[in-house]
Amino acid sequence: MVSMASWDDKLDRLLGAKSGNALESALGLITVGDLLRHYPRRYAERGELTRIADLELGEHVSIMAEVRSCTTRNMASRPGTITEAIITDGRAQLSLTFFKQKYLQTKLLPGTRGMFSGKVSRYRDKLQLTHPDYKLVGDEEDGASLQEFASGLIPIYPATKELQTWTIANCVRQILDQWDGVADPVPEEMLAEAELSGLSEALRRVHQPNSWAEVTLARQRLKWDEALALQLVFAQRRHSAISRPAPVCQFKDGGVAAAFDEVLPFTLTDGQREVGELISADMSTDHPMNLLLQGEVGSGKTLVALRAMLQAVDAGRQAAMLAPTEVLAGQHARSLREMLGELARAGELGAPDVATRITLLTGAMGAKERKQALLDAASGAAGIVIGTHALIQDRVSFADLGLVVVDEQHRFGVEQRDALRTRAAGGGSPHILVMTATPIPRTVAMTVYGDLKVAALRELPKGRSPISTSVVPIAERPAWLDRVWQRIREEVAKGHQAYVVCPRIGEVEGEEDEAPPKKKAKSAKGSKDSKEPKEPKGESDRRPPLAVMDVAPGLARGPLRGLRVGVLHGKLPTDEKDTVMRAFGDGELDVLVATTVVEVGVNVPNATVMVIMDADRFGVSQLHQLRGRVGRGSAAGLCLLVSEIPANTSTRQRLEAVAATTDGFELARLDLELRREGDILGSAQSGTRSALKMLSLLQDEDVIEAARVAADEVVAADPELLSHPGLAGMVSDLIHEEHAEFLEKT
Repeated sequence: MVSMASWDDKLDRLLGAKSGNALESALGLITVGDLLRHYPRRYAERGELTRIADLELGEHVSIMAEVRSCTTRNMASRPGTITEAIITDGRAQLSLTFFKQKYLQTKLLPGTRGMFSGKVSRYRDKLQLTHPDYKLVGDEEDGASLQEFASGLIPIYPATKELQTWTIANCVRQILDQWDGVADPVPEEMLAEAELSGLSEALRRVHQPNSWAEVTLARQRLKWDEALALQLVFAQRRHSAISRPAPVCQFKDGGVAAAFDEVLPFTLTDGQREVGELISADMSTDHPMNLLLQGEVGSGKTLVALRAMLQAVDAGRQAAMLAPTEVLAGQHARSLREMLGELARAGELGAPDVATRITLLTGAMGAKERKQALLDAASGAAGIVIGTHALIQDRVSFADLGLVVVDEQHRFGVEQRDALRTRAAGGGSPHILVMTATPIPRTVAMTVYGDLKVAALRELPKGRSPISTSVVPIAERPAWLDRVWQRIREEVAKGHQAYVVCPRIGEVEGEEDEAPPKKKAKSAKGSKDSKEPKEPKGESDRRPPLAVMDVAPGLARGPLRGLRVGVLHGKLPTDEKDTVMRAFGDGELDVLVATTVVEVGVNVPNATVMVIMDADRFGVSQLHQLRGRVGRGSAAGLCLLVSEIPANTSTRQRLEAVAATTDGFELARLDLELRREGDILGSAQSGTRSALKMLSLLQDEDVIEAARVAADEVVAADPELLSHPGLAGMVSDLIHEEHAEFLEKT
């Protein structure tokens, strides 16, 4: 009698050491539950071919396609042959390249259909798979044929180079043959109310569906599990936050906040006024304010934050502002002092009766400056303390911290964002204002920031100039790069300035965005393909990303010769960074070649052009943030996205989408659609698998809202889930320990 497989059984015991070890090393799947929760990414229908135009450069894919042709030729530069097969989906083509495998001409015959798996690369501006694995329809070698994958639909699993989708499907089939189901963690009354199927039935249907209707029913149940697990975590956090005290910071007539409003040289936007009133009301209570303020680049979030900090100061408290970089922290300190004027001169001769002091604290400060900054924070002499991660070190103390402002929250690690929460006097929690210029779709805010209020600033202040964006496809139009540099010269001739952004620093110790490359990136004019494709050696075939330290001297000697070119990146000494930024801000530099250190907070109204090199290496929201550095004055802004990515690829379509709109909220939705939603839950930081494998934060708003209601009801009656062990187990099953820690601290 064959023993049945249980949820926690190890895969190597049931499938054998070879298969079990392969699943663990390639995908981290150890138990039966792990494998059954590894859902198909999509399904291929009999006769249906995969859209080649949707493939992403650098992505590992498994596609169904038809062979159009297959030819073999001798390599010109070395002994051996190259076999090239052209496959098609009926609309677009993809090249398959095999080295020293001439026999494939007899297998990859025109008209043959199959599944091909490999990493999408580029050769001579065309997409290809080099040495892909494949399984042809009807091929009985090496195990089950494609027809045995499923009775009606072929599941396509998230796979790796070492473990193909058909191998995963075969392992799932073996496990399901031995599996007798699992106890359902969700109460029967909840399933009935939501009209959901049982868990065991859903798992069988999602892996071995007979129809699209079965796929739909299975996905509904599995999405519910993920949504409910997340919302239970947030419901517990909201419940525990109710009893946590916060310092009361009521608005004070005749205080520094009121004095600041009187001298403002402009009128607040309606959005700034409304959000300000919301913040003021929340800070006036003894419950911690937890507010996420999102707004377009240049929408005036810093002004809103300053008014909130002044309200804390008027209440006899302090405010701390946490910035992700020294450049931004210094910029905030300077700009807030300028905005406040004499109101920032507390303790100085001739200062107004109502005033405060702003102190800057960064890790690179000299010993004397740092000692004074620490003393100002600890004594309460500084009403507003601005700093980088140096603020959250144990030796930094505050006299009475009432408000923490976190600027560009996505740039901080989990522990960094959490460290200031416990700094309020009396062991309470200060009010928290989290700001981001990366707009967040409503369902994301409701899910990932489930215990925070969300406010948005959509209206731009008067005087902001329009920004036009264009893609510069230098692989197809190499001459256009010359025109890019001409445009910079034209703007400089008008008295304006320009940024050139690169994804990497270059020849310095350490890297800001990527590890040092194994070879130097080519010039800003781009690289040329060799005459023959290269046999893969396990590394990416893309050239290294362009670097500031390579591009800047090339521009200064070449197309921008005669212009004043400066360099800025995160590894420069603090005083040098400040000097460069001041020089650029004062108009002493024409062009600033920089990394993404200029992404947030840098305000130079005279800068009108931004050129982003290797733009395809940046995310949608990051591109939107970067271009927000231009068009900040009276002159219109121009952003040029330079890329070698071929046309008709999803990466190129992403760049075109950024060029087509300046609506950050629309781009935020696009950004979420294009990247793994699970990264939002910290899987990228923790290195663990995503908690969101089935749930779409954009498409499943109704599921998320219903799960939130159900979670609130459960937690209100049973905060620790002691009477719901199944739900508690589901939370720990779906939300790994690292994810729970991330959610708890975010």
